[in-house]
Amino acid sequence: MPTLTTTPRQDGFRMPAEFEPHTGCWMLWPQRSDNWRSGAKPAQQAFTKVAITISQFEPVTVGVCPEQYQNARQKLPASIRVVEILADDAWMRDVGPTFVINDNGDVRGVDWGFNAWGGLKGGIYFPWDQDVLVAQKVLEIERVKRYKAPLILEGGSIHVDGQGAAITTEECLLHPNRNPQLFKAQIEQYLKDYLNVETVIWLGQGVYNDETNGHIDNLCCFIRPGEVALTWTDDPHDPQYAISEDAYQRLQAATDARGRRLKIHKLHQPGPLYLTEAESQGIDQVEGSQPRRTGSRLPASYVNFYIANGGVVMPLFDDPHDQAAQTALQALFPDRKVVGLPSREILLGGGNIHCITQQQPSGI
Repeated sequence: MPTLTTTPRQDGFRMPAEFEPHTGCWMLWPQRSDNWRSGAKPAQQAFTKVAITISQFEPVTVGVCPEQYQNARQKLPASIRVVEILADDAWMRDVGPTFVINDNGDVRGVDWGFNAWGGLKGGIYFPWDQDVLVAQKVLEIERVKRYKAPLILEGGSIHVDGQGAAITTEECLLHPNRNPQLFKAQIEQYLKDYLNVETVIWLGQGVYNDETNGHIDNLCCFIRPGEVALTWTDDPHDPQYAISEDAYQRLQAATDARGRRLKIHKLHQPGPLYLTEAESQGIDQVEGSQPRRTGSRLPASYVNFYIANGGVVMPLFDDPHDQAAQTALQALFPDRKVVGLPSREILLGGGNIHCITQQQPSGI
């Protein structure tokens, strides 16, 4: 399929909100033993449950490396499409395409630059050459025209409301290991050009100790136009408290592209949660990959959920806050079924349910 030389904004395409209709969801299959413990088998079980749950609401496709194809095909039900896609890890949100639509129902895709969350200056693994190709492969499979954006950006670092507003963090998009040659205003212009938004709402930091340099999808997201969910803690001694309080103040001061003040819904964080010795020892130590050390704080958040057609799939952590978070989310999504899944195994790899999924909008 052709690579376009224009931008989505020029062509009348926009990134729709996640709560708009989907034709399906894309995922990748975990296998890295230097990131997923016990040969990635517990992670594969967790990913399988996520895929099966989402498939109750919309079609799911899982990209799998060749050597894991038969294993994944056996573990996943026949209703889930399995395709061979070589990748360096399993973060489809960050390496997959950002789909954009126009008013005629046409769908295209944005292929961002990717450097494993920081390249040689703090990136999580090396090399990442196969991850760089994932977005193009997905667009080829779907026969969707491609925009190649001149910007290092992961899908987890942006959320949109579908009505002209985007939300992101300064910690991530302004980090010197992403696009050091660009000023904030230039990065914002690229967001406006490739997401076709009018307003960019900048928050400060992301969730404490998030190795992605503060992805927005772990901290805050749009649940509908004019409304956001924000991860929160009531403990003023927790390092997350100041981060969430700063985000709250910025959100209160912001207006979206239609001039609305935002309604902010707080979701109290789990934990804090920490990596156990047994979990750490189950991960291979490989030079070039970020170590997983016993006692390190995990960036757990209930905001890292996926909005599907008619459903919301959210992470649970066997934590006292789980039930309150699920009850709160169900109240925020009265027209969708909220399903909670145990997702500590995904968290151990550095992200959660939203990070391992990428919606493909229907364009209608």
